Amino acid sequence: MTGSPERCLAYIGLGLMGGPMTRHLVSRGWEVRGFDNDAQRLSSAADHGIKPAASARQAAQGARLIVLNLPTTETVEEVMFGPQGLSKQLRPPQTVVDFSTISVESGRAFIERLHKESGCDWVDAPVSGGPMAAGNGTLTVMAGASGAGEAAVKALMADVAARFTVLGPPGSGLVAKMLNQLMVGCLHATVAELTAVAEAAGIEADLVPQALGGGHADGVLFQQLYPRMRARDFAPRGYVRQLLKDLDMVLTFTKSLQMPTPMTAQAQTLYRMLAHQGHAELDTAALIKLYSGVSSKTELRELGREPESS
Repeated sequence: MTGSPERCLAYIGLGLMGGPMTRHLVSRGWEVRGFDNDAQRLSSAADHGIKPAASARQAAQGARLIVLNLPTTETVEEVMFGPQGLSKQLRPPQTVVDFSTISVESGRAFIERLHKESGCDWVDAPVSGGPMAAGNGTLTVMAGASGAGEAAVKALMADVAARFTVLGPPGSGLVAKMLNQLMVGCLHATVAELTAVAEAAGIEADLVPQALGGGHADGVLFQQLYPRMRARDFAPRGYVRQLLKDLDMVLTFTKSLQMPTPMTAQAQTLYRMLAHQGHAELDTAALIKLYSGVSSKTELRELGREPESS
């Protein structure tokens, strides 16, 4: 890379979140070398000023920050510790910043392993806010970091986050993301149910967000999801398969704490049903599909909503 080392980064994963975030970073004066296994994503990134790399290792050469935004725990492990893994080439002061949502147990193991193998810091920094926030620098970032790691990502977070919180040592951000996804998963199910009831009740259903706005039932997710569910707009801002994967991780984590989470388990069941019906690649708002046309006793039983016998 040819620019100031402090403004040079490698970005691995140019998908739903990484694509808009890298475009925003270029607009903020960062030199971004990007890599993705999807050639179309890589080509699109090049059209927006990202310098395409032939591999993750090539992208990381000369970059002060190595940013990961990957879909699964397994993909993060492959990129970092596989046969061509980055851990073999990274050296301080290079710092890994992982925006991915991965399991707490695996994430903590990766952090420890990277430090042993390379001496480099790893900042776990999962995000919330969706592609729009990624594209305009207003993400909520929940992080775990050492003092040196936090200092290393300060300039980056100033450009990508409206809210950046370090909750403790490396690994802490992943715990916060489990809490976030617990809430998000349950709220999706609640908003889908509310939408179905509003549509069946004979009121002006489009006015519900206005009617509830400012009250205890209001919230950012409600205001975003409800209109999309009403419009049956399932263009992905986040995938059904991703939220299902996250809820699986939440339940694994809470089980390790011996904490009961029955509401989260119910939301997980609904998302598993939705994926089983072939909707894994749709937006998470597609949960309303489970309620569309539900009328028979069998369908209600499948949703856990069988009415009491008269």
